[in-house]
Amino acid sequence: MEKQLIQELKKKLLEEKDLLKKDLLKFADKDKKIPDDYDTRFPYLERSSAPDEDAEEVEQYETLLALEHSLELRLKDVNDALEKIENGQYGECENCHQKIEIARLKANPAARFCMKCSNQKMT
Repeated sequence: MEKQLIQELKKKLLEEKDLLKKDLLKFADKDKKIPDDYDTRFPYLERSSAPDEDAEEVEQYETLLALEHSLELRLKDVNDALEKIENGQYGECENCHQKIEIARLKANPAARFCMKCSNQKMT
C-alpha cells in the first residue's frame, strides 16, 4: 500500500479517535486506571414525588451505557488500526490475512476484515 494513502488513512483515524473521545467525555468520565475506558455518569436522582421522572433518568442512563459501550468498541478498533500502521500490518484481514480492499479502508479506515470475510461473518 502506498505510504501517502497510509498517511491519509492514519490522519482520518486520528481525527476519529479525537471525536470519539470528545463524544465520550460529554456523558462519561475517563477511567484513570484503564486506558481508553470510560464510565458513564449516573444522573443525580432526587427523591421526587414523580416516580416517572426517576424512571426516565434511569432509562437515559441505560441508553448512555449502551452508547458508551459502542463508542468504546469503535475507539478500540481505531486504536488497533493505528497500532497496525505502526507495526506495518495495516490493511491485512484478521481472518484470511489477505489485503483489505482500498475502497473499504477509505470508507472505514478501522476495518478489520476484507469484504469476503466480513460478509461471511454476517451470515
